[in-house]
Amino acid sequence: MTLLARFQNSRNALGVMFMLPAALLLLVFLTYPLGLGTYLGFTDAKVGRPGQWIGLENYEYLWGDAVTRLALFNTLFYTFVASVFKFFLGLWLAILLNKNIRFKTFFRAVILLPYIVPTALSAIAFWWIYDSQFSIISWALVKMGLIDTYIDFLGSPWNARIAVIIANVWRGVPFVAITLLAGLQTISPSYYEASAIDGATPWQQFRHVTLPLLTPIIAVVMTFSVLFTFTDFQLIYVITRGGPLNATHLMATLSFQRAISGGALGEGAAIAIAMVPFLLACVMFSFFGLQRRAWQQGGSDK
Repeated sequence: MTLLARFQNSRNALGVMFMLPAALLLLVFLTYPLGLGTYLGFTDAKVGRPGQWIGLENYEYLWGDAVTRLALFNTLFYTFVASVFKFFLGLWLAILLNKNIRFKTFFRAVILLPYIVPTALSAIAFWWIYDSQFSIISWALVKMGLIDTYIDFLGSPWNARIAVIIANVWRGVPFVAITLLAGLQTISPSYYEASAIDGATPWQQFRHVTLPLLTPIIAVVMTFSVLFTFTDFQLIYVITRGGPLNATHLMATLSFQRAISGGALGEGAAIAIAMVPFLLACVMFSFFGLQRRAWQQGGSDK
């Protein structure tokens, strides 16, 4: 048998061949930028100047930088609050759309609109909604007599934080809802029929049937949701650009500001690389959680 024939008959060789294009894409568009960013984080590189190796000086400076610490707090707060709201709203919508309601197909299509609209367009729409002079929310509240003056949504630090969280939740809920809906449809109706015969209430069915069987899907979808939220850039950059007073700066937007707008490539790269441990922790938590037999079987470990 010739070498070519052996290669064609080898499943491992064919697998490597089919994986090679994807591996090359990952190498070019993921591994190289990550490696370059890691290297720049240990240099004092500026725009137009390669820079010199300075070790951990960038990280030591960022550890004592008040703006960086504020950006870390904003990122964790933004990610936690937005992810919690996206989970509960997405789960509620998934359960609702899984029922036999009228125009169910239409509602399933409509709920995807916030997710398929380009992020920049969504951000511009929210920027107008939150405008201090032309806000439709403030206008409606004034007309109803609930407030006397327009709300400065983006001029107050905490108002701005809440405003961008609402925008992120609006955009991210469809992804969570549709994914959990797909998970709900994989649960056999026989489980609910058996539990109903045993006298289980709807809440008991949700707690002891739906939730355990849906947990692996929840783990996966919330991992992606947390990753997307933690690394969010477009919404923040278009709506607030990190203001007011750096109150909405996330690690991603601050990294861009320091590296591109400010020209300090090394410092910006260090901020970006500092995000990696948080992202790895999230991925590993989900990965090891999915290995638990309780999550795979909907029961307790034995």
